Amino acid sequence: MAKQKMLQFVSVARDMPEKRAPNLRNRDFQEIYAEYASEKAAEQAGRCSQCGVPYCQAHCPLNNNIPDWLRLTAEGRLQEAYEISQATNTFPEICGRICPQDRLCEGNCVIEQSGHGTVTIGSVEKYVTDTAWEEGWVKPITPAQERPESVGIIGAGPGGLAAADMLRRAGIQVTVYDRYDRAGGLLTYGIPGFKLEKPVVMRRNEQLEAAGVSFRMNCNVGEDISFEEIRAAHDAVLIATGVYKSRDLEAPGVGATGVVRALDYLTASNRVGFGDSVADYDSGALNADGKKVVVIGGGDTAMDCVRTAIRQGATSVKCLYRRDRANMPGSQRETQNAEEEGVEFVWLSAPKGFTGDPVSGVMVQKMRLGAPDASGRQSPEVIEGADYVEEADIVVQALGFEPEDLPRLWDQPGLEVTRWGTVKADFRSHQTSLDGVYAVGDIVRGASLVVWAIRDGREAAAAMLEQFDAKAASVAAE
Repeated sequence: MAKQKMLQFVSVARDMPEKRAPNLRNRDFQEIYAEYASEKAAEQAGRCSQCGVPYCQAHCPLNNNIPDWLRLTAEGRLQEAYEISQATNTFPEICGRICPQDRLCEGNCVIEQSGHGTVTIGSVEKYVTDTAWEEGWVKPITPAQERPESVGIIGAGPGGLAAADMLRRAGIQVTVYDRYDRAGGLLTYGIPGFKLEKPVVMRRNEQLEAAGVSFRMNCNVGEDISFEEIRAAHDAVLIATGVYKSRDLEAPGVGATGVVRALDYLTASNRVGFGDSVADYDSGALNADGKKVVVIGGGDTAMDCVRTAIRQGATSVKCLYRRDRANMPGSQRETQNAEEEGVEFVWLSAPKGFTGDPVSGVMVQKMRLGAPDASGRQSPEVIEGADYVEEADIVVQALGFEPEDLPRLWDQPGLEVTRWGTVKADFRSHQTSLDGVYAVGDIVRGASLVVWAIRDGREAAAAMLEQFDAKAASVAAE
């Protein structure tokens, strides 16, 4: 009798891919997790309980068919597993690396709730797609026929690229406009290589370019080209700019040399990884080598900054967060990785100001948690008389991002925005207040996850195709 491939969670323990030792991985920007061997991937996929109502799938923004491709992986049918994964996710190898699975699919795994440890969904997803690239199962994008319709996409991040992929597969002519010199948005310049090695992103860019997607890089809309020009050149336009405006502290000394923004710091580091010459890195302004570093914030961007500083050779790296560990917004997995690599977390601490110019320290207020705020989280309260100064040569502000004022920057007063400045768009079609203009990702949601941007991009592409088809049918009927 053949051995049962699934339901192995009782006899087989959860086992993540091996992490490189902290004292080795904190010296470079390579990914920290090893790859599964095929036997191990099959074994871990076989722990899936094949739920009748799969909570993992229900809590995935892309509604990925997770139990199906786990079963196929357990049975050694990897190409079929990849095809099912790719059917709902444009970039499964990226999501497998950077999605906060502990808050999404894995965090809602039924066997985790029964005490057996979640299935390692993200690691299996990464393994399956990496294998697909190695084996040549990832095929070039070849539309069955070319169509006359044209779409302009503003922003080459995950939302824009996911839409470009779907539209190009349908034969639509696609042009992507982006302010940077490489496509990928924060996948390229915001997320460090130890979480997402850059060749993984670049090969998707190359796939799209080979498929006929036209990229206009170093193109700042509103300066190098007007929004009206883009709109006139295409049948539809997709706004996928993300949110890049950093939230800054309002405190004494915030303008001092050495108080820097997270995105500037991470972008400089990633550019150096590409081999680019970066003046602010070479001068030390955005380089932590030999310095005491303080990062302010508790989200995933803050985790990226502290772990980057360690790798650059900082003498000490401290992360200040105004709440405690249980209430921080960032991934607990990333926090653990940072601690292993030598980062010190200073909980219940908030900056009051900065000393020196260049900066020499952060004036810190100690906090305690009081009554819950409107979101239900306990509000931090200042403990009077407990202030102190934390020494610092570089202070990185990682307090989140806000949308740029697109109606003003693009001279589009008719583009409706919310009270938070994000673009108003229909939650199904992603259509904005402007005819033929759609918007997806963080510029609609506010700073959010890559997987939500991919979902939005795919949905917007489907809505555009529906509109194009309806228009073509109407013309044909006349």
